[in-house]
Amino acid sequence: MEYVKEFFDTRDRFAKFVGIEIVEVNKGRAKVKLEIREEHLNGVNIIHGGVLFSLADYAFAIASNSHGNVAVAINSTISFIKAVDRGTIFAEAIEISKNPKLGIYKADVTHESGELLAVFQGMVYRKKQVLEDWYKSVR
Repeated sequence: MEYVKEFFDTRDRFAKFVGIEIVEVNKGRAKVKLEIREEHLNGVNIIHGGVLFSLADYAFAIASNSHGNVAVAINSTISFIKAVDRGTIFAEAIEISKNPKLGIYKADVTHESGELLAVFQGMVYRKKQVLEDWYKSVR
């Protein structure tokens, strides 16, 4: 599991740019967090939907790649439930279904207060490439 965390910590430049941090990684699960900053707010001073989606998508990516094969998204949706403008938000992705080629994951986005902000669902296609081997080759 450590190489999965290291892979995403070092290789996902967008997540780093946005400010997303990995909290935990386990087989088929991942939790990430983000401290809301001024640049994460939209024109009406609430968190931008793209930020919530990016946070959930990052947890989804980590959870789906945690089995070792490179997994890429083929579909994802999000439902926004509540808006916030400050604090720390979390996304926790869990595996719903897994087979050798496809996986389905759900991620809840919550505020530090425990309020549910969004619900994300995504499907991945698992490639033949082994994540750890690929990672070692590009280091």
